[in-house]
Amino acid sequence: MRGKVVAGIDVGGTFTDLILIDGREGGGVSIAKTPTTTDNQAYGVVAALGATKFPVPEIDLIVHGTTTTTNAVLERRLARTGMITTEGFRDIIELGRRTRPQPYGMTGTFVPVIPRNLRLEVPERVEASGKVRLPLDEEAMRAAVKQLIDAGCESLVIHFLHAYANPAHEQRAAEIAAETWPNAYITTGHSLLSEAREFERGVTAAVNASVQPILERYVNRLRGELEGLGYARDFLIMNGNGGMISARFVTRESAKTVMSGPASGVIAAAYTGKRAGFENLVTYDMGGTSTDVALIRNAEPAVSSETEIEYAMPIHVPMVAVHTVGAGGGSIARVDASGLIQVGPESAGASPGPICYGRGGEEPTITDANLLLGRLDPKRLLAVDAPVTVEHVRKIFEEKIGRAAGLDAVQAAGAVLRLGNIKMAGAIRMVSVGRGHDPRDFALFAFGGAGPLHASALARELGLPTVLVPARPGITNALGCVVADLRHDFVNTVNQPVALLDEAAMRAVLERHREEGEALIAKEAVTPETIRTIHSADMQFVGQTHILNVELPSPDVDRATLQALFEKAYFARFRVELPEIRASLVNLNTSVIGARAAVDLSRLIDPAGRAATLDGALRETRPVWFDGTWQDTPVYLREKLPLDAIVAGPAILEQMDATTVLEPGDRAVSDADGNIIVEVGK
Repeated sequence: MRGKVVAGIDVGGTFTDLILIDGREGGGVSIAKTPTTTDNQAYGVVAALGATKFPVPEIDLIVHGTTTTTNAVLERRLARTGMITTEGFRDIIELGRRTRPQPYGMTGTFVPVIPRNLRLEVPERVEASGKVRLPLDEEAMRAAVKQLIDAGCESLVIHFLHAYANPAHEQRAAEIAAETWPNAYITTGHSLLSEAREFERGVTAAVNASVQPILERYVNRLRGELEGLGYARDFLIMNGNGGMISARFVTRESAKTVMSGPASGVIAAAYTGKRAGFENLVTYDMGGTSTDVALIRNAEPAVSSETEIEYAMPIHVPMVAVHTVGAGGGSIARVDASGLIQVGPESAGASPGPICYGRGGEEPTITDANLLLGRLDPKRLLAVDAPVTVEHVRKIFEEKIGRAAGLDAVQAAGAVLRLGNIKMAGAIRMVSVGRGHDPRDFALFAFGGAGPLHASALARELGLPTVLVPARPGITNALGCVVADLRHDFVNTVNQPVALLDEAAMRAVLERHREEGEALIAKEAVTPETIRTIHSADMQFVGQTHILNVELPSPDVDRATLQALFEKAYFARFRVELPEIRASLVNLNTSVIGARAAVDLSRLIDPAGRAATLDGALRETRPVWFDGTWQDTPVYLREKLPLDAIVAGPAILEQMDATTVLEPGDRAVSDADGNIIVEVGK
């Protein structure tokens, strides 16, 4: 099914975004932005579909990015799960890696995914070489399964030592468990992650099992709601690796859907940037509760297999490498005991939300600061329950920030804005400078409901020369669902010095990955245009702990080429040459990607609605606060901007889903797809 009518739906912490592209002759683009229904996200999806007024039975394909599993993990609303592991090793997922919740002092707490009383042991032992030292005690296995069933466990993890080298014991244990386990929620560590490191593999499997029932219940609820609207086809779910998978298969590897929302935005950025001629991007997604940043080089998002979504919660499956900070539009500003202004990580969320949303919020936030400084129009805010005056916001800033800090309300709002920008700039440095890249070689891709508000100021702070604001920044994550490809990732541990590698065995592993990936894509509900394969290796110097990912030009690399590729990658990252130290191959990775048909982005803003001149798009002129002074600033309706318009800062571009602020000295032009390209002033 190629599908001419495709809907992408992304559920965020505050809003559920939808973009529907009708590829039929004479078809158009529909967008919607409705409040997220946190109790049951399916209701928000249905509301977004209803807001488009498009007949749901005529939609060929729905692609959905969900925060169901992410929220379940972060809020610890997990299914009751039991673990059966090798005798003597049940505390692996609690002992972890000799780290602490807080870097200084002995403070902080840690709660493992599975409590100790639900982690049971059975006699069995496989060596790192794959040799069986102690056979699986099958009767002990049956007894452990019964004990966990009696304890009320809904999901089961089977996690044996060195199962990545020889999975026979885990496979047999799963067969035994299936004899009596009341459902299909049985996760074996090796099937999800065939990689060394027992702690990471165990936690990944535990997360997978703990969210399986939650995700399946949500998918079934959503399927029922869609069928009630007349949509009888399969739908796809975004994975954290930036690819999609059929809703029929997604719960088997539920952990892969964690961080799918941020991943979809990065995929849309790579797609949009490539069409616009910008293949090196730093993505900047500022939403209501947090800010996500990522790096794109040569139009390919960076992917990492070492994601830790919170302390001692590593999920070692390939995911788009996104760095998150607790600074979003709803981040709460306060004055601490020392008299310093702090911003975040606490957020007003969707309810009660910022003060200006009129839902009962009484704490000053970044969004409220933008409103007070004239950057947002109170009459054009979305999802406002009861209008709040600017004067009301001003009083709260003066009472809760200004008096304690010795500032008036406007100065307090300016300080909150500045501190929020500094915090977000730090996140961008983490993915650029922190990884050996010069930010000046990248453009800043700003999206999310609040990203374009801050992008120009951040680019100045970081020295990025260009800001790219897509046509629909507030629904970019939903666009990512529309343009994303099918994708399956594989990893196998080798853990051998390069000098001792069996080259034929290495090629066989990569070939097996490719064949398995193509077989999985063949089962999907969507027929891709083409299929491509990407191979890489996780490598380190012998004796090191941390690894570098090295792209392989083909599966036919020999030992000498592998060593040279690693030394080149090491030098690019650290500017150090160590040719006398031997390299070690830790893991072999493969991504099999089924590319879908291209999507025309030029219709995201209706060409018929554009004015003939820049003055035709002018809505008003109002005072806006920049660097401590108020300046009369033109406000344009972005949907009406001519494609050949040149806009000089200061200026504000308003549209349904976002507001873009051009700082004094900026110069903005549009491209054929309707993207705004900002040359950042000095």
